[in-house]
Amino acid sequence: MAGLLEDLLKVSVTIITLNEEANIRRCLESVRWADEIIVSDSGSVDKTVSICREYGARVYEDAWRGYGKQKNLCAGRAKNEWILNVDADEQITPELKDELQRAVEDGAKAGCYVARKNYFGARWIRHCGWYPDYNLRLYRKDKGSFNEARVHEAVTVDGLTSRLKNPLVHRTYRDITDYFTRMQRYSTLAAEELKDKGKRAGVADILLRPPLTFLKMYILKLGFLDGAMGLTLSMLYACYTLAKYAKLREMQ
Repeated sequence: MAGLLEDLLKVSVTIITLNEEANIRRCLESVRWADEIIVSDSGSVDKTVSICREYGARVYEDAWRGYGKQKNLCAGRAKNEWILNVDADEQITPELKDELQRAVEDGAKAGCYVARKNYFGARWIRHCGWYPDYNLRLYRKDKGSFNEARVHEAVTVDGLTSRLKNPLVHRTYRDITDYFTRMQRYSTLAAEELKDKGKRAGVADILLRPPLTFLKMYILKLGFLDGAMGLTLSMLYACYTLAKYAKLREMQ
């Protein structure tokens, strides 16, 4: 049976890592069925690399190039036609694995979108625009690649796509401290990207965009149905929006 599964699942899983010791084992355990696992590590000082090698992954130590470029570098090393990109804090469920298998066997699409069950700590966030949160994750190597956006990179493909039914599990943030730590980095990258596009931030952006972000998540995206966590998350994203546009204005 193991040999049959290996024949059916000729998929190359690509993962980029940096100090993901707390997450990577769960991720690797969930993709053990894949024909190969390729990891691009950009300088981990914890046990990330050793854990990846324990699971038989091919690990490359690469200088950081940016999210999209790093993921394309990883995909370029794959031997299989099909690429499945996962983040270190994500897990593929058995139900999703079966769907991925059928999509690869069918071969009719250039790529497949996968929904994500995003968790904040131990809580699955069902609203706030966090679910189903489709991302194109399975794609044919000759038909797709990541764009090179500084943040929120995404795969674009030349051909037909489909949406798979079963979601992956995404352990997004451990806690509020983790959120603010990463917010510093992501808001800077987002501001730099806006600046590269010739965008400017005025006083109106700083005054209006944060409360509009809150209203969109909490009211329009039904965040209030997530209770106190929905309120907290909507406020946190308003803070992110403020940081992004304040940094853009500072860059001007």
